Amino acid sequence: ASLNPRWRVGSILAEPLRVFGLVQSPQAEIYRIHELLEQVGLSASDASRFPHEFSGGQRQRISIARALASRPEFIVCDEPTSALDVSVQAQVLNLLKELQDDLGLTYLFITHDLAVVRVMAHRIGVLKGGHLVEEEETARLIDSPQSDYTQMLIRSAPRIQRSTAGDSAATLA
Repeated sequence: ASLNPRWRVGSILAEPLRVFGLVQSPQAEIYRIHELLEQVGLSASDASRFPHEFSGGQRQRISIARALASRPEFIVCDEPTSALDVSVQAQVLNLLKELQDDLGLTYLFITHDLAVVRVMAHRIGVLKGGHLVEEEETARLIDSPQSDYTQMLIRSAPRIQRSTAGDSAATLA
C-alpha cells in the first residue's frame, strides 16, 4: 500500500525525504532518489515510471527503497515475499541480506513462510492467537521445536528442510 498508483516512483520515494526533512534542496532530493533506486537494483530512470509499469519483484524493490529513504536501523517486513514466485522471492531476500550487511539493518519478519524464516532469521518467535508460544535461535527451533504448535507448523511446511545450523541457503531453492 506504500505505492500510490497515481504517483511516479520518484514522488513515492521523495515523500519520506520531504516529510522527515532529509534533503536540503531539489538537487539533493533527486540525487537521493536515484541513489535509493540503484541501491535496490533498479535504474535511476525508473523514477519517472508508475508502479503498474513494474513487475511484482520490482515493486517490492521500490517499497524497500522507500523504507530505506529515512535511513532506518530497524525495518518491519510484513509478508515481504508472499505474493512473489520462488525465484523472485530469492532475489528479494538476497537483496535484503545484502542491505542488512551493507547498512547494518535489523529486520523483524512477520511471515507464515517458514522457508523464508529459515533463510533470514537469527531467532524465531512463534505466535498463536497473539501470544508467544516459543522463541529460540532459528536452527535450534526448527530442528528441535518444543511446543506442540511449533512442531505442527514445521511438519505442515512443505518447503522447510531440517539441516545443520548455517546451512539455510538451500531452503528456497
